[in-house]
Amino acid sequence: MTGFGKATLELEDKTIQVEIRSLNSKGADISLRLSSGLRNYELEIRNDVSKQLERGKIDLSVYIESKKTQTPVEINLDLAKAYHDQLKNLAIELNVPLSDAIQQVLKFPDVLKSERKETDENEWPLIKNCINEAVQQLQNFRTVEGESLMRDFKERLGNIARCLEEIKTFDQARISTIKERIRNNIDEVVGKGKLDENRFEQELIYYIEKLDINEEKVRLKTHLDYFMDTCHEAAPGRKLNFIAQEIGREINTIGSKANDAAMQKLVVQMKDELEKMKEQANNVL
Repeated sequence: MTGFGKATLELEDKTIQVEIRSLNSKGADISLRLSSGLRNYELEIRNDVSKQLERGKIDLSVYIESKKTQTPVEINLDLAKAYHDQLKNLAIELNVPLSDAIQQVLKFPDVLKSERKETDENEWPLIKNCINEAVQQLQNFRTVEGESLMRDFKERLGNIARCLEEIKTFDQARISTIKERIRNNIDEVVGKGKLDENRFEQELIYYIEKLDINEEKVRLKTHLDYFMDTCHEAAPGRKLNFIAQEIGREINTIGSKANDAAMQKLVVQMKDELEKMKEQANNVL
């Protein structure tokens, strides 16, 4: 969801510069910095940006630079003259000299006024197009990032799938090894040849069932395929996080049932790949 966009619009008497950047966020957190003349369009801008970008911590700045020299304040001449006449009459009435009258007049209320100049309605469609151009640049940035993330996901999923295939090769040998180890331990305790074979097989089946990981292997493969398919959907970010949690659950279960050093090593590798996938999934819209 990260990205950056910039656009410039040259008008006859002003230059409009638009900059927009986005960082990861669970929702649409939009911060606007607008020139005073665009305040009337703030809600429209916010709604358009939210609709186009959907999610992210978004900062949008729109600056208007005038090409003409403008006076920041205006003097209310009629009111200033009226104040001056009153001061002059007061000075005559009190028989005192009239000094610094202009400075005194300028301090009176409403003599100096600063007016906010609204954006010309005819210019707004052009400015809006400029904003959309910057947003589109950010979208293009996101698209490039998305293609990079897709390649990374494919690599990570492939690594987990390869570890899963290796686990399958160890699985059958693991069961045989566990059976042999249990038999040897029991022989050492009760003595060789004194074991009730029927009872031993019954108990062994019950124990081996607790170590069986066939269901976990099938579900893990299904989740891996589902993750890849979901990457092609629109705005799959949240869904990918949920699927990653399910992948992690199956890997953890395999690890808890493995009871085999070689398989545990593969489980650690799968967890490492999954954590990297989770980090990248936070960058998906």
